[in-house]
Amino acid sequence: QVQLVESGGGLVQAGGSLRLSCAGSGRIFINYAVGWFRQAPGKEREFVATISWTGGITYYADSVKGRFTISRDNAKNTVYLQMNSLKPEDTAVYYCAAREFIAVVSTTEYDYWGQGTQVTVSS
Repeated sequence: QVQLVESGGGLVQAGGSLRLSCAGSGRIFINYAVGWFRQAPGKEREFVATISWTGGITYYADSVKGRFTISRDNAKNTVYLQMNSLKPEDTAVYYCAAREFIAVVSTTEYDYWGQGTQVTVSS
């Protein structure tokens, strides 16, 4: 079992930045790929970014490429999502999720999920 807790969400103006954190505990966190997903009101949950268990492989949604950066510090059991140049359309609840080893973009392939953190970008 892996427990995940997101933090770092909040209200920011368009063009601003936030850094989300996903703290993992339980089983050996280093063995898990971690993804960030988001869900806006009335929309389906969508993929944002993911990072492999080594940190050597990352994938991004086209909508955030060049603005968001995913990274991990396995010594701290934490994965980060640095979000720059935020837009109102980035407003959503952001979730982190974990699966063993391989980073994938599908929401259905992740086994463990956090409770989410709200990000609101005002225009």
